[in-house]
Amino acid sequence: MSRFFRGDSSSESSSSDEEELYSEEEEEEEKEASSDEDDEEAEDDDEEDSDDEEGGKKSGANRFMRDADSESEESSDEDRAKIVKSAKDKRLEELEGTVKAIENGQKINDWGSISTEFDKLNRQVVKLVQAGNTPKVYIKAIAELEDFMNEAIAKQKVSAKKMNATNARGLNAVKQRIKKNNKDFQKDIDAYKADKDTFMESDEEEEVVVPKTKTKSAPTPTFDIGDDEGFSTVGKGGRTLQFTPESILKHLRSIMESRGKKNTDRTEQIKIMEKLYEVATSPYQRVRVLLTLISTRFDLTTGVQTFMSQDQWKAAEKEFGNLLEVLESNKDLVVIENAEEWEDDEKPPTITPGEKFKIPGSVVSYVERLDDELTRSLQHIDPHTAEYIDRLSDEGALYNNIVRTLLYTESLKKDESLQVPQDSLNRIVMRRLEHVYFKPSAVVKILEENCWKAIPAKLDSAITPRDSVSDATALVNVLCNYLFVNSEGIIRARAMLCQIYFLALHDNYYKARDMMLMSHLQETINAFDVHSQILFNRTLVQVGLCAFRAGLVYEAQTTLQEICGSGRQKELLAQGVMIQRYNQVSPEQERLERQRQLPFHMHINLELLECVYLTCSMLLEIPLLAQTGSSPDIKKRVISKTYRRMLEYHERQIFTGPPENTRDHVMQASKALAAGEWKKATEFIHSIKIWELMAKPDSIKTMLSEQIQEEGLRTYLFTYAPYYDTLSVGTLSSMFELSDRKVAAIVSKMISHEELAAALDQVNSSIIFRKGVELSRLQSLALTLSDKASGLIESNERTLETRTQGMANAFERQGGRGGRGGNRGGQRGGRGGGRGGGTGAPRQAGGTQFTGGALGGAIRA
Repeated sequence: MSRFFRGDSSSESSSSDEEELYSEEEEEEEKEASSDEDDEEAEDDDEEDSDDEEGGKKSGANRFMRDADSESEESSDEDRAKIVKSAKDKRLEELEGTVKAIENGQKINDWGSISTEFDKLNRQVVKLVQAGNTPKVYIKAIAELEDFMNEAIAKQKVSAKKMNATNARGLNAVKQRIKKNNKDFQKDIDAYKADKDTFMESDEEEEVVVPKTKTKSAPTPTFDIGDDEGFSTVGKGGRTLQFTPESILKHLRSIMESRGKKNTDRTEQIKIMEKLYEVATSPYQRVRVLLTLISTRFDLTTGVQTFMSQDQWKAAEKEFGNLLEVLESNKDLVVIENAEEWEDDEKPPTITPGEKFKIPGSVVSYVERLDDELTRSLQHIDPHTAEYIDRLSDEGALYNNIVRTLLYTESLKKDESLQVPQDSLNRIVMRRLEHVYFKPSAVVKILEENCWKAIPAKLDSAITPRDSVSDATALVNVLCNYLFVNSEGIIRARAMLCQIYFLALHDNYYKARDMMLMSHLQETINAFDVHSQILFNRTLVQVGLCAFRAGLVYEAQTTLQEICGSGRQKELLAQGVMIQRYNQVSPEQERLERQRQLPFHMHINLELLECVYLTCSMLLEIPLLAQTGSSPDIKKRVISKTYRRMLEYHERQIFTGPPENTRDHVMQASKALAAGEWKKATEFIHSIKIWELMAKPDSIKTMLSEQIQEEGLRTYLFTYAPYYDTLSVGTLSSMFELSDRKVAAIVSKMISHEELAAALDQVNSSIIFRKGVELSRLQSLALTLSDKASGLIESNERTLETRTQGMANAFERQGGRGGRGGNRGGQRGGRGGGRGGGTGAPRQAGGTQFTGGALGGAIRA
């Protein structure tokens, strides 16, 4: 029984043999037909789906049979069964339709539609090129389009009438794309233009070759692809060409052209280039592949908020090292920025021995991007995790690449014919300096030793020779001096700030201070970029900390005042984003602020900074408060407003418990020092645990004890001088545990500065206080009252000025008759003026002058 018919009626039994014979023959025909169409159906799944829809829900051979219940559709079903189009024929029809649309657009000069159809045409031709040769229709279309475009451009130059905006955009788009596109088919275009008829007639002959190329290229994916399934849909050259050295330049060209476009799979491009690097044979090919590969890895992280993953960064760093190795071993190849690109993708350039072949690129830019990506990743990683430490270990490999890039750039700079700009060398020297200036000498020494071990022995530097730079100070000095001589502007200023920071970090206060003052950067720093201003703030803070370690309390407080007194330490040092309560910060500003943040390992401890600043303020403010309290005639001055506010808040508290943080310790020490209990103040200051973070905590504590003893003595003398006639030096030395010589020196200094009205009797070793110099209680109150009265008068005058601003000449009328309030007849004062005040007023042409009455007099006063 045939598989095409269903039924068990007795009327069909007589013809069963004929039906079986028919069904067997038809089965064979259907098998042959289905085997012929298998290849076509495998090429295009969409076509198969459409056939299923047309045939209803039938499957197998039933979809080729006519329905018995609808005789009206017999003729259309027969036609449908007869027309069998392959996927290639359908694509060719679509291509011809697009070409027709382009021709129609040319007739009406519609460049908008031409541009759209041209893009569509290029997308359609990709599959046809993969299947075989390029269609002649396509070659004809792009050749004629290019000629038509050139004619349109020529007409546009001559014509006075301009195109509309849409047409102009379309023409520009076609102009930009058609030149790049036609390069790949230039040979066919030239053949078409030479003899159009012959070129188009050879179309059929060449189409026969297509199945042969299919059968040859079909088994190639089994060749070492394995898991790289993505290689099946790349570029125009087919899959086999991806593994041949001859096609490397073509693929690099297509990858470079796809940069920045939407829906570009960069991960797939990286896999292709890794494969290309494996099959590259010549050094030129390796250099070209590596340059493109590193750029594509950087393109993976184009977003601002994201950062490069550690795996991708390490891969890029390794490839950059390979690039430097290839360039170091092949001196004929040089990568410089001002080189011309090699245009011919068919054949590689011939490199003449002894001559330098220039490849466009920038090694310095690559190493700068590696550095920036590492910094960005450190900004995003939590610094209190092991991941941060692991990521920070990559800095050693990056530093090695920076030094190797410096050596390579030096070697290029020696050849004057290459015209390497000095700026490239300055930039890479600056990067090296920025990795060194904030580190202690021991760390820099280890970093340098490991770096020179990793660099081949044949390489050496003229700026920092391998053996001459022995310690970190000499290295920083050499790098900074090189930038002082060869750079200008921001780089020179940054180099100077780095050197000052390094000197202050290593306790060379006076040299760092002199360099800071001689640079005059504090006058011009506002004109620099934000990163340089941050570096200036960091350097200023480091100089202040250096002064504190040297025991120079006044210098430390003065230097730190600007940063610590503002209350914006985090923001000024780029160590955190301050939440502004009243200022509205836009998301863009906040994003830029977060981008500027320094990695955690470069931070200056803000708690230590605050502790140093408050301690210095305490040692200066407490004696000053005692001096102004005992001598009201001395004009009150404030050294640190921040410290004063904290002290007043602490004094207003009814109950003060034991100190919990740094601020509480300093405030309670201040209270004890003001009461003359210097030992208690010393205990409070010494109990602050943060001193352990400094280099020599014991020497710091000893220095602070001495400072507290001296300032305690000064505070005691200021407070109790009115109650003494004479005071023995020995008594003071026993009270404050200072030597007689030291006490005498402090008292002499106070007398010479006119801070203390006394004389030093060296014979009896005592201090004789002069009486009658200080004011009585009544006199001091009278002075206070007069000061307040004068302040009230000044505030009233300022208020009057603000209220009458712009009204000083409101009542003076130039020309014409004087208005109301004018001097009528020169005898009688106007309204608001004096009765006889107008007699002596000078007259002007055309009218009288109005004095303004009492208000005018107040304004003139």
